[in-house]
Amino acid sequence: MLTLYSYPGLFGVADNNGYGLKVFAFLRLAGVAFKHEHIFDASKAPRGQLPYIVDDCETVGDSETIIAHVICTRGLTIDTALSPAQRAQNLLITRMLDDLYWVMSYSRWKDERYWGAFRDALLREHPSLTADSLGKAKEFNAQRYHYQGIGRYEPDAAMARGIADLNALATIIPASGYVHGVKPTSIDAGIYGFIANIYFYDIDTPLKRCVVAHENIVRHCGAVHEAVSG
Repeated sequence: MLTLYSYPGLFGVADNNGYGLKVFAFLRLAGVAFKHEHIFDASKAPRGQLPYIVDDCETVGDSETIIAHVICTRGLTIDTALSPAQRAQNLLITRMLDDLYWVMSYSRWKDERYWGAFRDALLREHPSLTADSLGKAKEFNAQRYHYQGIGRYEPDAAMARGIADLNALATIIPASGYVHGVKPTSIDAGIYGFIANIYFYDIDTPLKRCVVAHENIVRHCGAVHEAVSG
């Protein structure tokens, strides 16, 4: 059986990282049987990053590569009906979500207005963690943000970048159904992975306020959440 290795959940979401939750949601939407192993240590993962899967004897990392692998090996039809234009739109949305990831991560680990609430939630829900280990992770992430670029932004400027991504996403998500019609496709899993990690968090960031202000984003997140939960 396929095994998904990803970060543990938080605030009732199956994975507190957008990429891991994206793969989790895809597997559920596509009806693929899998085992889910929650881990914090990514040292054994391809490129040292979560999520990754072990499918028989093959290890595959990177959320997009994982999804492509599963579609190919299982002959899945979840995206078969998409037109070339829709596939191009999916790529653009995926790249925008990559940008949103950095802002969302910044809001947790670097923005001092929200760091304390995030740290306390992790310690409360995952007793194996310690304040010292999270402090070291905070320092490590600060270095990542600096080299990526988002760490050179002031907090409000960083949040503004994420809000712009969310406002753009709000023009794409329909008032009913899914992005490409009445049935979900892989891009719906991708959007859910990141939006759920903002919307369901009990931390009142500017990103969450922006999500809540868009009824179509909230509806879409709730629909996918219901479909993949349980």
